[in-house]
Amino acid sequence: MNLQISGHHLEVTPAIRDYVTGKLERVTSHFDNVIGVNVILSVEKLKQKAEVTVHLPGKDVFVEAIDEDLYAAVDSLVDKLERQVQKYKQKLQDHHRGEKINNHIVTE
Repeated sequence: MNLQISGHHLEVTPAIRDYVTGKLERVTSHFDNVIGVNVILSVEKLKQKAEVTVHLPGKDVFVEAIDEDLYAAVDSLVDKLERQVQKYKQKLQDHHRGEKINNHIVTE
């Protein structure tokens, strides 16, 4: 997995890098085929913004979160990302997708 963390108007310290990496490991452990992850952390006036793009086979998942605290934004981001990755994984595992169900009306 290729992980890239960058900051806009913000210096990415080792503490922030470790925090983001640790949180993202929780998400990427659900899905083995993660190609790459791009994280962008930015500051806009009083808002802290965290964005992530996860490259999966056949799909790119993009999530963003805005909060007053950067760590809270990362936590919110990871929660949203985890839900989307699990939803995508469930779609892949759904073996009945595309099957038509015969609707018969039974009369007595």
